[in-house]
Amino acid sequence: MFTGIVAAVGRIEAVKPLGAEDTAGVRLTIAAGALDLADVALGDSIAIQGACMTVVEKTTRTFDVDVSRESLNCTVGLAEPGEVNLEKALTAHERLGGHIVSGHVDGLGTVTRFAPVGESHELRVLAPKDIGRYLAYKGSITVNGVSLTVNSIDDRADGCEFSINLIPHTVEITTLKNVKAGAKVNLEVDLIARYVERMLGASQDGYKPLK
Repeated sequence: MFTGIVAAVGRIEAVKPLGAEDTAGVRLTIAAGALDLADVALGDSIAIQGACMTVVEKTTRTFDVDVSRESLNCTVGLAEPGEVNLEKALTAHERLGGHIVSGHVDGLGTVTRFAPVGESHELRVLAPKDIGRYLAYKGSITVNGVSLTVNSIDDRADGCEFSINLIPHTVEITTLKNVKAGAKVNLEVDLIARYVERMLGASQDGYKPLK
């Protein structure tokens, strides 16, 4: 589990195919930047641009992960060299500074606006309809691994556009400073919203809640 509080911006330094077939995944070598790898062991989880990956090799300053073709098809920012948001998995004694994040990308959104507003930036993203139903005013959403608060929602025929206010600190320490209108971003909806939908659906299907 993660919190969506980015610990460091790293960089994908190398992308190595794991096979010659079109269905093959890739191995990424990632420079960890300011992320301390001293307590990271093989098999540990690190969220990269919001996608939970398993460390398969490491040095004092880099680590490798294997990314399946399915994961590549469902995410952006993992197929070529470039900056990435990094967060190590939670330990039991840490603060939950953002919200509960699983590191499982639900879908891709499209940036419709990223522009300064006063001292901050406004980020607008068009989410697919199947993701839009989980969004709520002042609710949580993860964009490229960053825990953010929804400021407004607009249900449209082509999806759900939501807006976010990014404070200067968030822009400075994450890869969100690089997004532009038209760019794709990884989205993960609030885990609690999933359970609410499931419980409401179960109730409508005739299931009785536990007493």
